[in-house]
Amino acid sequence: MTSVRSELNRDVEVARPGEVAPLVLGATAASSVSQAALTIDPPVVLAPMAGVTNAPFRTLCRRFSADRCLYVSEMITARAFVEGHARTLKLASFGADEQTRKSIQLYGTNPATLAEATRVLVAEWGVHHIDMNFGCPVRKVTQNGGGAAIPARPSLLRRIVRSVVRAAGDVPVTIKFRKGIDDRLLTFLDAGRIGEEEGVRAVALHARTAAQLYSGEADWDAIAALKRHVRTIPVLGNGDVFECWDALRMLRATGCDGVVVGRGCLGRPWLFGELCAVLTGNEPPPPPASGAVLDTLREHARLLAEFFGERHGMMQLRKFTGWYLKGFPGVKKHLPALHLVETLADLEAGLAGIPRDLPYPESGLRARRCKGGRTQEVALPQGFLTCRDEDLVVEDPTAMDGG
Repeated sequence: MTSVRSELNRDVEVARPGEVAPLVLGATAASSVSQAALTIDPPVVLAPMAGVTNAPFRTLCRRFSADRCLYVSEMITARAFVEGHARTLKLASFGADEQTRKSIQLYGTNPATLAEATRVLVAEWGVHHIDMNFGCPVRKVTQNGGGAAIPARPSLLRRIVRSVVRAAGDVPVTIKFRKGIDDRLLTFLDAGRIGEEEGVRAVALHARTAAQLYSGEADWDAIAALKRHVRTIPVLGNGDVFECWDALRMLRATGCDGVVVGRGCLGRPWLFGELCAVLTGNEPPPPPASGAVLDTLREHARLLAEFFGERHGMMQLRKFTGWYLKGFPGVKKHLPALHLVETLADLEAGLAGIPRDLPYPESGLRARRCKGGRTQEVALPQGFLTCRDEDLVVEDPTAMDGG
């Protein structure tokens, strides 16, 4: 069986020798103390996704790629972490297989709170990498001045980044952001410059605006522009990496230093194994037939049940069932029951009757997962854009960790 790929990637060839360099998150000129670098080879990062990139899912992705990529936790709210909220502490926890590369994404709007969370994560939790969320477009986040809203206030962005970089010490800090609020207010070049000046070890651009949410096509030209603008640290690209071949096209088209993979791996944790292959000059492994997909789904369910408890783990699994089975013929009739599972036995009953010999469908590669195609008017605090140079903190009273 040969690799399944879409028409878009029909003629893409695997990486040539020396074409793709490792991603090194090492010391920068702004660092006061040098450190042993965190090296990711090939340069592939799992995007933080709320309700998705918890420890069980990261374990699956790691198994398929022999722990070669960087797997970032879902967004953790700094204030909830500092205050010891039980659910936040659970989501911030790491599996037994993550003890050498603990990576976490922090969200917040208050520099002092973010710095305190960073100090605890470094000193007590032993994290190896901290990513900062400046790209979340969700209304409850942006209307309180957080996520994708923060880069519109460059002085505040600078103060937040500086506080976390200083608190992290030798632990590398990266930042992830979008192109801007909308096409009228693009902030990504300023965000990249500020991150570079304040000592982050890499910047990542989701090449859509907050107003776009997940609609349309990602603007890879913006990634190329950021790479030309940020010269001393790696630039990572995020957006529309649904197949391993997309990653190669992005690297070649933009000159970026690595790829961040989000929706493309939903229900497809084996994508990281495929990425490792093509980025190191090898053909990817054959795509899984339905039997192997069902086995992975069952293993995911088991891991979630162990981590969250059976009932809550199955509630987490419900959304994944449709993602795993996307494109396979004849499975839609099984989805209503799978979306209501409460136990592992319910899952087995829901999967009964799905054939194990169905080939992986090409239509499942780029099928929409998780997010719809709508756009939005970005909600911001009143007067947020009238004094953009202010670094006044808009404390976010509502955003807590979910999933």
